[in-house]
Amino acid sequence: MRVCLRRPLHSTLLFSSSFSTTRTSTTSPSRRLGRVWSQRSLSHVSASASPTTLRPFKLPAPPGHTKSQSWMMGSKNMFKNNSFAIPFANSSQRHFFNTHTPLFSAYSSKPISKIRSLPLQTNGFSSISHANVPGPDILETPAEYRLETTQLKILKQKLEELGMDTEICVPGQYNHLLCPMCKGGDSEEKSLSLFVTEDGGAALWMCFRGKCGWKGSTRALADSRSLSGSLNPTTKVKIKREITVENLQLEPLCDQIVGYFAERLISRETLQRNSVMQKSYAGDQLVIAFTYWKDGKLVSCKYRDSNKKFWQEANTEKIFYGLDDIKDKSDIIIVEGEMDKLAMEEAGFRNCVSVPDGAPPVVSTKDLPPEEKDIKYQYLWNCKEYLQKASRIVLATDGDEAGQALAEELARRLGRERCWRVKWPKKNEVDHCKDANEVLMFLGADVLKEVIDNAELFPIRGLFNFKNYFDEIDAYYNRTYGYEFGLPTGWRALNEFYNVVPGELTIVTGIPNSGKSEWIDALLCNLNETAGWKFALCSMENRVREHARKLLEKHIKKPFFDARYGGSAERMTVEELQQGKKWLSDTFHLIRCEDDSLPSIKWVLDLAKAAVLRHGVRGLVIDPYNELDHQRPVSQCRS
Repeated sequence: MRVCLRRPLHSTLLFSSSFSTTRTSTTSPSRRLGRVWSQRSLSHVSASASPTTLRPFKLPAPPGHTKSQSWMMGSKNMFKNNSFAIPFANSSQRHFFNTHTPLFSAYSSKPISKIRSLPLQTNGFSSISHANVPGPDILETPAEYRLETTQLKILKQKLEELGMDTEICVPGQYNHLLCPMCKGGDSEEKSLSLFVTEDGGAALWMCFRGKCGWKGSTRALADSRSLSGSLNPTTKVKIKREITVENLQLEPLCDQIVGYFAERLISRETLQRNSVMQKSYAGDQLVIAFTYWKDGKLVSCKYRDSNKKFWQEANTEKIFYGLDDIKDKSDIIIVEGEMDKLAMEEAGFRNCVSVPDGAPPVVSTKDLPPEEKDIKYQYLWNCKEYLQKASRIVLATDGDEAGQALAEELARRLGRERCWRVKWPKKNEVDHCKDANEVLMFLGADVLKEVIDNAELFPIRGLFNFKNYFDEIDAYYNRTYGYEFGLPTGWRALNEFYNVVPGELTIVTGIPNSGKSEWIDALLCNLNETAGWKFALCSMENRVREHARKLLEKHIKKPFFDARYGGSAERMTVEELQQGKKWLSDTFHLIRCEDDSLPSIKWVLDLAKAAVLRHGVRGLVIDPYNELDHQRPVSQCRS
């Protein structure tokens, strides 16, 4: 009886020397070396086939082997295991598997048993076939040994322009490379997964570092159809240019430009030490060239024309101007322009750098972006090894709003705890100096040095010094701060013992019907008359009309009604009533609960806050306080 096995797609039939049964093993469809049986010959296999039908055969020799060398199918692996990561798996969780299956001998070391073997079952059913076992086919040349196609060469060239190393890239596999965007971080891990199609027509990639995530794709040819569907547009990586003084055609400064700097009190020696040069531009126009150096190598150049227009060389590294001057320095100064950097040197400070791109208009309200996305301040991250040793960083940016915004942004990134800031002095009776160069021009190098030496700590929210309150202390001493001893009550006999101080709480107590509310109303009228204070009234025992009568009588000093309680005093006139109503409207604002439930203290304070913002009230009266709902959270109640 013959045993028939249905072959799964892309499987290889392998025979063991110690068993008479047939084995199957899966292999990658992209690997043709492991396929020892042709596609058409694997429909049926006979378990009782004669061993003479299984014969050794030769495989084509890979490069580096002679044709006389034969590769025989033996009991050991013919190929090394080649492991690679699952496509686009996180590099920290790679899963590896083998691309080749061990090949076993086609010969049987023992005679095959004449006893018919039991049928191998698949899904509970057996199949029987009388087909003969065909012989093996000769393999074609493996794909990885073929010469690179033209489009593969074009594709590799494109990938190399993006900064990828394509020497170790194998088409049809996922290759792990060093990411040209993040350089693998501090650990320099190979976090970029790159896949190149077998025909070399297209590639796609992704970096699995959490702080990077760079991904993209590209094709070798514009009409390539190697990948199904449309590919995402390629994320461009700017290749930094190699520049020199010669290829930029820079020249030493002429006397005219040296004279321009001399007017700004910048000496020729300072210009030469900082390699300030010139360049011919747009014909006969000369522009100033501020050269940017890093470790003694020219990496960028910034130009300035006579109209104070700036531009920089494209595709160059963003760094501080004067970067080499702060190498291994513990104290450094950061200014906003190249002219200020040169001015600082005239005052004796060489440990100074300038930002390359100027200042932002305002401080950003967003959280700090990660390093690789902080494009505006990329020069900080490109120079971080120069800044790590600095324990004192003086931010001497411009005195305008944009300059102060730049100082704030720099402090956010450098750490406020090691930052200082300067206060630019006045250049005349009205105006302050804007920057370091103005201080040098108007007040001289000694004053500029004094400004830097007297730099103050950059403020940290919640951390203060008494120095921050000296102005307030002086005003308190001179009694110009306002209400240092409180407001008088309006009664001389009481002023010696009590005054109304803003921000303080006054509690008035007494037996019932002793006149507490009447006294408070009289106090409010006195404070309004002497200081113009306005009040919010939360009076729950008075009706509005009754409370208005009491206040009007105290303000106009005449009875509201022509009644016995007024005695012989004349009743207020209609005109006085109209004036009094306007006074009530301007001076008092009512807090009243229209619901049946008792108001809470929070409800009253929230409305009082609104009255302060909307009407400018200076005092709040709660009368009586025991009418409020005093319910407290369970956590505040005593057991």
